Amino acid sequence: MGLLVFIIGVIGWHVGMYGMFKKASIEPWKALVPFYNTWLIVEKTAIRKYWFWLQLIPIAGQFITIWITIIFVMHFKKVDLIAHTLTVFFPFIYFPYLGFSEKEKWYGGEILKHYHKPASREWIDAGVFAIVAATIIRTFVFEAYVIPTGSMEKTLLINDFLFVNKMSYGARVPQTPISFPFVHNTMPFTKTVPSYIKEVQLPYKRLPAFTEVKRNDVVVFNFPAGDTIINLPEYGSANPYYDVLRFTYRGDREAFAQSGLPLLVHPMDKTDNYIKRCVAISGDVLQVKNGTLFVNNQPAYLPPASQSDYLVETNGTNFSEEFLREELGIDIDNPGDQVRTIDKPGTLIFNLTPEEVQKVKKQPNVKAVAPYSDNQIGVTFPNDETNFPWTVDNYGPLTVPKKGDVITLNQQNIALYRRLISNYENNQLEETNGKFIINGKETNTYTIKYNYYWMMGDNRHRSQDSRFWGFVPETHVVGKASLIWFSWDKGPRWKRLFNGIK
Repeated sequence: MGLLVFIIGVIGWHVGMYGMFKKASIEPWKALVPFYNTWLIVEKTAIRKYWFWLQLIPIAGQFITIWITIIFVMHFKKVDLIAHTLTVFFPFIYFPYLGFSEKEKWYGGEILKHYHKPASREWIDAGVFAIVAATIIRTFVFEAYVIPTGSMEKTLLINDFLFVNKMSYGARVPQTPISFPFVHNTMPFTKTVPSYIKEVQLPYKRLPAFTEVKRNDVVVFNFPAGDTIINLPEYGSANPYYDVLRFTYRGDREAFAQSGLPLLVHPMDKTDNYIKRCVAISGDVLQVKNGTLFVNNQPAYLPPASQSDYLVETNGTNFSEEFLREELGIDIDNPGDQVRTIDKPGTLIFNLTPEEVQKVKKQPNVKAVAPYSDNQIGVTFPNDETNFPWTVDNYGPLTVPKKGDVITLNQQNIALYRRLISNYENNQLEETNGKFIINGKETNTYTIKYNYYWMMGDNRHRSQDSRFWGFVPETHVVGKASLIWFSWDKGPRWKRLFNGIK
């Protein structure tokens, strides 16, 4: 439903612009060309050209685009607050009216010169309104998001620019309402200075939703293990504090404190945004067997563009550069993690989609292709090797907690629920002599307060996901990734523009 509303909005916007361009003596078909249409608006309204380029900046560019369209509408002699409000929130209705109503016409820049406010004042007012409106839209309707890593390849690629639909699952009321606009958790041009004031905190509340999180949705959420980070550029969520504490300092907090590494505690809604596929919802039983994911004892959906590691045994001769570049999309000058060598002569590890596996098998120098299995124990959630000796490729079975479930706590399963009880559901948990004390009362049961989800990347061996840090609470869900509106890799990836996300 949310995606349908978005599509109707896009169509209405462009239909209206078609009529408005015609009235402004611009060839109307040009209104249908993304980016070029705003370039023509900038030219027609005599806005300085650099504003066109500034609108391409992720996040901040949203309000600039809104401001440009408000200026365009003002040249139709629509300068009051009602016109600005309609331009921002109902352009799919208002623009067709301006474009095709016989009562409305294009006046040009002269109309602003004769208006009682100076044109400069109108521009400032429009800019302020655009900032406020864009903040509301970004908070409650949709938000631009850029893919930073390869964890979802090749479903989503690094530098894919997405629209995240916040209405689908119900927009959250901001927990941390006082923050710098158009940024997430750090100030512009910094990686460590917080952009918010956390002294004012609101309780978790979500507006009515069009739908619930469904199995196989691509979801943006706040990183659950990112509530505490080492506040240095080389750490953050890429090298989580809990992993450093566990693996480098063996859980010794005093030793970590002596390291001098600075810590920053984020509010829940200001932890870094992650994007993964929801492979299991509340109440599901999931298990990974030899790299294959099962949900409720059935093989899970495998996205056609998903990637995984494969051992490729050759006869010792190399692959052609043309094959690597054209068929596998590998940058031979900078292959990164797509191709790795191991100690066994003639054997490589390739990161491939199912379609690419078939291409590799057909190469004359290939003797065998087999799935790669990561058998390292001790790196996965819940980090209890005794009771849960799981690996990335052999994991579970595990039941995803559901709101209302009553779980019996014991020394064998407490590692699964410790963070859920204390961090996600904000209880005081004490463990003394094998007994559990929750909020001052001894008990061996706990009733789950929220629904939880299990998130995994489509690039199964290149993804920091739930296998490493566990459940994602409903409180952390931001929205549904709906549309790729732009993509860049040494130039625009034209074929990816305006593709839906499946």
